[in-house]
Amino acid sequence: MKNTRWWVSLAATLLTGLIALPFVEKSVAAGPAVAEVKIDNFIFTPATLTVKAGTRITWTNADDIPHTVVSDDQTFKSKVLDTNETFTFNADKPGTYSYFCSVHPKMTGKVIVQ
Repeated sequence: MKNTRWWVSLAATLLTGLIALPFVEKSVAAGPAVAEVKIDNFIFTPATLTVKAGTRITWTNADDIPHTVVSDDQTFKSKVLDTNETFTFNADKPGTYSYFCSVHPKMTGKVIVQ
């Protein structure tokens, strides 16, 4: 008899937990938003990127030629990026940032921070 009560108690506990499960709030710390720009075939993709303030933007050079990422107003400036190297900029201040590759100035892009 004691053994039966134990099983009934266990089943009731599990059932209560399953019923309450959809109502449990999850508390997950949200990290900063992220965005990516690919450098390939002498092009920044996307050419224009619109993000919210606080977004972390990473450029990755997928080309086999070195490139840089330099904003017109010098807000951000990467070192020369070899193949598969990255550059990251935290877009904290709203505005429009036009940028280019200083090695290949005809390569241009734009970040719009809202």
